[in-house]
Amino acid sequence: MSFRLSRLMSTATAGYGAFALARPAHLPDALQADKSDRSGLELLARTYGVRDLAISALGVFGRSERTVRAAMLMRIAMDLGDSALLATRTRDDAVRRKVLAVTIGWASLNTLALLVDARRARR
Repeated sequence: MSFRLSRLMSTATAGYGAFALARPAHLPDALQADKSDRSGLELLARTYGVRDLAISALGVFGRSERTVRAAMLMRIAMDLGDSALLATRTRDDAVRRKVLAVTIGWASLNTLALLVDARRARR
């Protein structure tokens, strides 16, 4: 099976997707959100769960390298979008740094996995 690291990252992302669906309160908790924002952020977490499971299914089960690559590129774009969106949802600098570290960190890991896999595929 090709693109092993990308498939591994997709599996890990699917784990987060399942977690987000099972425990959507994690997002407003992590953001230390106001009570008025909690229900919207829980809905956003559920949306992340569905999105991450769908994209991860392509990344894990995709038969071609093109499909896996497309899933990874979508994943990276979504992580960067999440970073921009969630960083604006808090006024606390420590929470903002945590959000940026997690989202940009995950995008970076996915990027690294994709680059390594693409390099290996060219050999």
